[in-house]
Order: sequence, then structure tokens, then C-alpha cells
Amino acid sequence: MTISLFSGQGSQYVGMAKDLIQADSSLESIYNTASEVLGFDLKEIIFNSDKETLSKTICAQPAIMATSLCCLEAAKKRGFTYDAVAGHSLGEYAAMVASGMLSLEDGFKVIKARSEAMEKAAGASDGAMCAILKLAPEEIERICSETEGYVVPANYNSKIQTVIAGDKAAVEKAAEACKALKARALFLDVESAFHTEIMRPAADEFFEAIKDVKFNTPNVIFYSNVFGTELKDFSDMPALLAKHIVSPVRFTSELENMLASGIDTFIEFGPKNVLTKLVKKTLKGVTAKNCENLETLEGVFA
Repeated sequence: MTISLFSGQGSQYVGMAKDLIQADSSLESIYNTASEVLGFDLKEIIFNSDKETLSKTICAQPAIMATSLCCLEAAKKRGFTYDAVAGHSLGEYAAMVASGMLSLEDGFKVIKARSEAMEKAAGASDGAMCAILKLAPEEIERICSETEGYVVPANYNSKIQTVIAGDKAAVEKAAEACKALKARALFLDVESAFHTEIMRPAADEFFEAIKDVKFNTPNVIFYSNVFGTELKDFSDMPALLAKHIVSPVRFTSELENMLASGIDTFIEFGPKNVLTKLVKKTLKGVTAKNCENLETLEGVFA
């Protein structure tokens, strides 16, 4: 079985997927739809802006989603098929479009509401996120609980990589405590502490903005960050997605459940290959590849 995975925020870079557009101009329709919904030229920002502009939440989220869907569409045109989808944080929204849960237009309407709400909440806080490597999640949980201030595990990425998030000062203290135990600490290129209670105002605003959006039952298996398992109840997606903003991403559990269900081929669509690396570090005996440009597109079929 094959699953399509979708990149999260922080993986963006200027010019991503540009060669795919140059090779197939029909892929521009994804960016055109996004720009119409967003009210600004998303393709121009992705290809011709700078790192600082692209890293703003209001730009980064739709940019990564458009890039991910562009890469997927390029692969589908060559015959790529898949049995399931999953995304890491932001990537879950590209997964919704890829699964048929959301139309392309509604997908960008939802991500517009999400990015605007999260950008506003980020501007009102002093949050940060930091990846802790080479330390067990249980040890990181202990350190967070013992650190003065607000800091919690936000992304369970693998058995040796957990992202912590919270108030910047507390995150810095917890990171130092982790480094004292020989761990590595890498601060992420994001604007605030996503997947924590710092984002509660964003979650509430987001829910109000999307509560009337139509969500369909997906046509492939869909995995949830919130539960770390296959999602089977799609009756109240607006409430679940609001919860998603303030809940940790349980990606390690998702990978274990995917393997248990018979998935053995993992293809990541979108900028960089963060999820591909996590798959390779977590699961043995599986195929894991990424697709972000013409070169890696060829590799999907190799």
C-alpha cells in the first residue's frame, strides 16, 4: 500500500517547485486558484520574494500547500496512485484536498482562515519552537514539566526527535536542559509556538471562520495528527481542526499505525524531505521517497 505525505510549515524556500511549473504550465491552475482565494499573487511570492516574506505564516502556509499539491499533481499525471494520505501539521490540509475531503478552492479558503488566525495569534505572543534530537520523548516531557514557564512537547516526530514549544524564554531554558543531557537543539523557522495553548485565540477564530465549510468523506484512508491513528469520524471537522491547532502532532504514532495497516511505500510531496527522513529513521523495511522538483519526481518512479 502507498501513502502520500505532505510537508509542514518551516520547510518553505524561495523558488520551490518552479521547475515543475516551467515543465508543465497546466500546474499553474493550482496557484491561480490559490491567488484568487487569498487575494494576492501566491506564485509571485513563492518564486520571486525573499526568505523573510515567504516565512510569514500568512504566506508560508498556502505556499507550502500549493507546492505540495503541485508536486502531487505532477506525479498523478505520470500515473501515480495512492491508498492513503497524511500530513504533518499544515500538511494535513494538503492531505484533505488530496483525499477529496476538500475541494481545491475550499482547501485554500480554509488555509487562508487558518494562516490569518495563526499569524494574528503569533503577533500577540512571544512563542518559539525547538526540535530536540537524540533524547527520548519521555525525558523531554519530564524536562518540560520541570522548566519554569510554559513549554510543552508539540510535535512527536520520531523516537529521537521531539519538538518543544511555548513561551520563548521557557523553550530556551528547556533546550539548554536537554543539551546538558547531550541532546541537540535546533530552533525552527516559524513565528510562534504552534500546537500549544498559545494558539488558543487562533483556534477559536479559525473555528468560527470554517464552521460552515463542506467537508466530504475522503476517498482514501486519512490519518490524523491529533489522534495518531486513522481518522474514521468526519462528522465535525471544523471542531477537530480547531483542536488540531492547539494539540501536539503525534506523527510517530501515525507512522507506527500506517506500518501496522500494511502501508509500505511512503511518498512525501512538498518542499524538502523532512518527513521522508522521519520515515526512514522510524520504520524499517519500507520505501520512502520525496517529490519536490523534476529530479525527485523522476525518482518516485525509479
